[in-house]
Amino acid sequence: MLFHLVLTVVVALAVSQVAMLCTTVYLHRALAHRSLTLRPPVVAVIRVVTWLTTGIAPREWVAVHRKHHAFTDSPGDPHSPKLLGWWRVQMTNVALYRREATNPDTVARYAKDIPADRWDRVLFDHSLLGLGLGIGVLCVALGPWWGLLAAFIHTNLYLASNAAVNAIGHRFGRRPYDNSATNLQWLALLTGGEGLHNNHHAAPTSARLSLHRGEIDFGWWAISIMRRLGLAKVRLDRVVLARPRARAAA
Repeated sequence: MLFHLVLTVVVALAVSQVAMLCTTVYLHRALAHRSLTLRPPVVAVIRVVTWLTTGIAPREWVAVHRKHHAFTDSPGDPHSPKLLGWWRVQMTNVALYRREATNPDTVARYAKDIPADRWDRVLFDHSLLGLGLGIGVLCVALGPWWGLLAAFIHTNLYLASNAAVNAIGHRFGRRPYDNSATNLQWLALLTGGEGLHNNHHAAPTSARLSLHRGEIDFGWWAISIMRRLGLAKVRLDRVVLARPRARAAA
């Protein structure tokens, strides 16, 4: 009993971390900001893993995130704690995301460079199918009840951690750069580097979110390994800081 419980928790944490890495490396840094490009076989694998572990449609995620950058903490931001309160964003981030992700005008404007392809129409736009298959894999690997428990833990950890980036990451923490986001290293450890949110808003084109000594960015570690293997290409090796006014008006 104890062995199965520990194994289930470990598997859930591992699945959640894999989903986080797919989110930060592929959805965020590669697609939303074009800070790196990945080889087609890597993209194919990540698309499948993202579908099975999150059910996210990439162009919808990209559209919501780009709109967040266009209106950061001002009217139009899909999930601003400055406008809505950090606790509301933390607790209702999924609903806030879905409201914007299902807005065809938002997707058309902010993700027009990511049109749906054949694989999206056949598989990846069917979120519930992907999540169902992902849960099925866990149930086969761990047994029905343990698999459902692992899926439950993973889902809650993934959703809560990503919500924290939008909520806590714009309310508490360090602000080395002049923007409304914050840096929280503990949150970065849970989210593949996304908790270094002040750094990201300061340099949105940077594939690396760890800009200061002592900061840990697992997403950048993964990108560095793929670079050495010839599977990824980083657009800019130097950090280019964006001016806050220009970014807010983008």
